[in-house]
Amino acid sequence: MYIRKQRLLTPGPTPLYPPALHAMMASDIHHRTEDFRKVYKAVLADLKEVYGTNNDVLCFAASGTGAMDASVSNLFSRGDKVVVCSAGKFGERWAEITRAYGLDVELLEYPYGDTIAPERVEAALKARPDTKGVFIQASETSTGAEHDVKAIGEIVSKSDALFVVDGITGLGTMTLDVDGWGLDVLIGGSQKAFMIPPGLAFMSVSAKAWKRTETASLPHFYFDLKKEKKNGDAGESSWTPATSLVLALGEALKYVKEIGMANLIANAQMLARATREAADELGLELFAKRPGSSVTAIKSPAGMNSGAIVKGFRERFGAVIANGQGSMKGQMFRLAHLGYFDISDMFGVIAGLELILRANGHEVELGKGVAAVQRVYEAALAEPKLAAA
Repeated sequence: MYIRKQRLLTPGPTPLYPPALHAMMASDIHHRTEDFRKVYKAVLADLKEVYGTNNDVLCFAASGTGAMDASVSNLFSRGDKVVVCSAGKFGERWAEITRAYGLDVELLEYPYGDTIAPERVEAALKARPDTKGVFIQASETSTGAEHDVKAIGEIVSKSDALFVVDGITGLGTMTLDVDGWGLDVLIGGSQKAFMIPPGLAFMSVSAKAWKRTETASLPHFYFDLKKEKKNGDAGESSWTPATSLVLALGEALKYVKEIGMANLIANAQMLARATREAADELGLELFAKRPGSSVTAIKSPAGMNSGAIVKGFRERFGAVIANGQGSMKGQMFRLAHLGYFDISDMFGVIAGLELILRANGHEVELGKGVAAVQRVYEAALAEPKLAAA
């Protein structure tokens, strides 16, 4: 029996940043003391900095879906007309949340793997000029696709609608100019590019969105943006915080600031590019038509269930990769790039993939995919370096 380290290769949760993990051991701090207030204020300020926004950024003890829920319950009223863009499992979640709160949903639905055409959003807004909001994912994790947030943001900003963006896997993997593109709400989660365990959700809130809270009438209690803003300014959360995760986030944000958010994004993009090149060399096809950099979704070879590849990683290498979600289960597998991944991880992942494909009857030349990763890495080293924040 050889040593097998457990490895997370999924788009959430992702590998943990070691100093953040160590910081969690100091979580016997009381959350209503000045010691914790200093930590919490610093975390909120650092979130705002890495978001790259002048808007307020709030933090909740919740999964990312909690912030998605909060964006609906605090900013809209029953019967409000909204546009929901859906081309995957998480776009469907926006539809489920908005309908649960009684909004009048215009669903712009595309097949899994596609992306939303900005002109369809524009047409929907023209057809219903009293639309109150547009909801979308920046990165659709279930398919590996990346939506054109900039183009859609420019369209929505010309209307009275709020642009609400699930950036849970987009943050740290793609450029998201919150203020420049008119992103009224941008949602993030702790277990993605921020390299800590699940349990914290973040959201930026624009002045346009704050104004909407004055007239929005949907009921809410735990997720109260005004209350969270007031308490956050004083260095406290409205309710008992996930203290250990806040401490971990503080360390992770220091690291992101040290290397620079632009470099964190560039790292994910380089790993994604390497994975796409390797997949091509191995005779594999990408699932998304406009692939992003948080995760690469790859179709399993003809006649092979992707579950065999997922199982192969787990049983041979102690590694966890993601299968397809929903109707795509068995048809594709997903390899993550966000957060605490580096090029050495990718060498091992692709080498393992080659062995697993061979063991399941898909003939590949060993080392061919790895060589593609090496070429991408060498090319990246020759590129001009980005300055740290």
